[in-house]
Amino acid sequence: MDMLKVRGVKRCFTVGNGELFYALKGINMDVPEGKLTILKGRSGSGKTTLLNILSALDDASEGSVFIQERELGTMSETEKEQLRRYDIGFVFQSIALIPIMNAYENVDFGLRLANYEGNRDERIKEVLRMVGLADRMYHLPNQMSGGEQQRVAIARAVAHKPKVLFADEPTGALDTASGLTVMKLFKDLVSKEGITIIMTTHDPNLMELGDIVFEMEDGELVEA
Repeated sequence: MDMLKVRGVKRCFTVGNGELFYALKGINMDVPEGKLTILKGRSGSGKTTLLNILSALDDASEGSVFIQERELGTMSETEKEQLRRYDIGFVFQSIALIPIMNAYENVDFGLRLANYEGNRDERIKEVLRMVGLADRMYHLPNQMSGGEQQRVAIARAVAHKPKVLFADEPTGALDTASGLTVMKLFKDLVSKEGITIIMTTHDPNLMELGDIVFEMEDGELVEA
């Protein structure tokens, strides 16, 4: 089954002289459940614009996006907000942990936002073990490396058991070793948690690790 179906999606912006600039020029794609899907391409190719539309952070100018048969374009803003809060996880290049909270508290904060109904303490410890930080859960972000901070951000993003995780250049600010650690973690999350992950990258070393790879160029999908 497909997690996402994208049909004829375009995104245009009005530039300074009043002309329309098309950042996306008619995207058609199917993203299967339970796989690690990579959107690759150079900076400016449209990867982040597409990711923002797929994750209901932005609206398409034309076309349709379906998440598990639900069309985003027919949903109210409240319904989209609930979708983002309960069914979606986000990881960004800028890690954005709360600096005055330790790793445990950062993950707990995410669970509280998602109104998680299970045992929060058990789930926090479970996901921090999953990302290899069981012995760092009471450390503040400034006491951890960049790679460790990103792993906390991933733990926070998946703790509420979202259906799909969107990651925009999650390894962009990391060294090669930390980036590969994050990719291995993503592969483990797909296999152990059954999560669907869609991430962007322009790092050629990471692309072969995806189950499915879509290449973008000038707002269009090209043959990978």
